[in-house]
Amino acid sequence: MADLTGLLQSFVDDGQVPGAVGLVAHGSEVEVAAVGGLSLEDTAPMPSDAIFRLASATKPITAAAAMLLVEDGVLRLDDPISRWLPELASPSVVRRPDSPLDDVVPAQRPITVEDLQTFRAGWGFPADFSLPAVQPLLTLLVPWAPGSGVPEPDAWVAALGQVPLLHQPGEGWLYNTCSDILAVLIARASGKPLPEFLAERVFEPLGMSDTGFHVPEASLGRLTTAYRPDGDSLVLSDPPYGAIAAPPAFPSGGGGLVSTADDWLAFGRMLLAGGEPLLSAESVRVMTTDHLDARQRAESSLFLEGQGWGFGGSVDVEVLEPWNVPGRYGWVGGSGTSAHVVPATGTVAILLTQREMTGPASTPMLHAFWTYAAGGARS
Repeated sequence: MADLTGLLQSFVDDGQVPGAVGLVAHGSEVEVAAVGGLSLEDTAPMPSDAIFRLASATKPITAAAAMLLVEDGVLRLDDPISRWLPELASPSVVRRPDSPLDDVVPAQRPITVEDLQTFRAGWGFPADFSLPAVQPLLTLLVPWAPGSGVPEPDAWVAALGQVPLLHQPGEGWLYNTCSDILAVLIARASGKPLPEFLAERVFEPLGMSDTGFHVPEASLGRLTTAYRPDGDSLVLSDPPYGAIAAPPAFPSGGGGLVSTADDWLAFGRMLLAGGEPLLSAESVRVMTTDHLDARQRAESSLFLEGQGWGFGGSVDVEVLEPWNVPGRYGWVGGSGTSAHVVPATGTVAILLTQREMTGPASTPMLHAFWTYAAGGARS
């Protein structure tokens, strides 16, 4: 496609999405496109400041928030999390990945803050979702699902403490759960509810005025309707006046935020600026550096597709596809979102849609957008 508007409009024309907002910023040059509408029924044009459910594109923001506490001296990366989360002080580990929940051994060492940041604590999703130790995470502890009935953070952590680890701390990468544990840790260590901490320490300094864990009534007119694929059509997943219109019982650090393209751009530019005005350059370097070994990357290929993992987001380590750039950092959201920064080229690339993904693998729509963004960065 010749331009971003044409690319996104093609997604609407072929029925993939009701609408989309895309943004590619390269240095001071910013290309923004808003196409389609807020819902399938809405005939008004999609506003460029439309509000979308970020889903897992929340994770890099949670990771950055934890690094603020590291810089404050409240946390250290090698601290055992049991200092703030005593419910998780004595985890057990299943003897084998397919062991029943009562066939366990003790953890060989405490879980640390760094284990949470790198997704190597032992709780989370592997390639095989059918394993017994994974089932409670899917059926009882799913904070990102609208109206899921997940309890408030203290009860959630207490329930998680009864679920055995899938592997010993530090041994393997598992998806998602560590971001939600980190969210509770941030709240306890800071002495503030997570929404309040993020608002004061991240969103207000960066001018992210439309980012939070729910959409206030005055902004509901800009909130997109969420859909999921059902055969060749899209069916309603979450209406604009659904669960996201009220503060959640569990503010999910793994996938609970709503935001706009401009707001995530402000966060991305902070990373590209070496952390100014929030973080130190060293914190950003640690966040955006791959921390996995070759075995861990291979075992996580369903999610990471051959790349590595920093703190709260993937890091490109190999050029396997046209969009890969070594050091490219960011993540996707199951609600149909994607946000990355490319330090080597000074690029921020954001795609926000309302179409839920059907699995962990990235989609042809994302591939098309990423290829476009990479071409713009290299030209």
